Amino acid sequence: MGMAVGAGGAQPDINVTPLIDVLLVLLIIFMVITPMKPHKFETKIPEKPPDKLPEDVQPDPSLLVVTVSKDRKIELNSQGMSLEDLGTRLKDELSKRPDDRKTLFIKAPKEIPYGFVVNIIDVVKGAGASPIGLQIDYLE
Repeated sequence: MGMAVGAGGAQPDINVTPLIDVLLVLLIIFMVITPMKPHKFETKIPEKPPDKLPEDVQPDPSLLVVTVSKDRKIELNSQGMSLEDLGTRLKDELSKRPDDRKTLFIKAPKEIPYGFVVNIIDVVKGAGASPIGLQIDYLE
């Protein structure tokens, strides 16, 4: 009578001795590396800004700012005008300037519809202003 396959054969088992050796080596490596890690962080706290600007700092007179009020009134550097006047006035002003001095800012409150501001951007671009910066006014 022949023996059945696998009936009384050797039982498979895992030899854990090399695994323990690897574990000990890893443990030693981590023990050596851990003290080398930086454990102290230096932080620089920003200083408090001055309460008011010095008197000699004036806004650049050549800076162009188009301000839109909540009731859709348009001002160029605090001078009220219509959208058509804005285009002609900017063309005159920008034609006298070199290419690197044609920056313009549009300041509008958040409540103004996007399409109205886009119309102003179109007029300003048509007048030759570039680049154009947008300032969204969140303040009341």
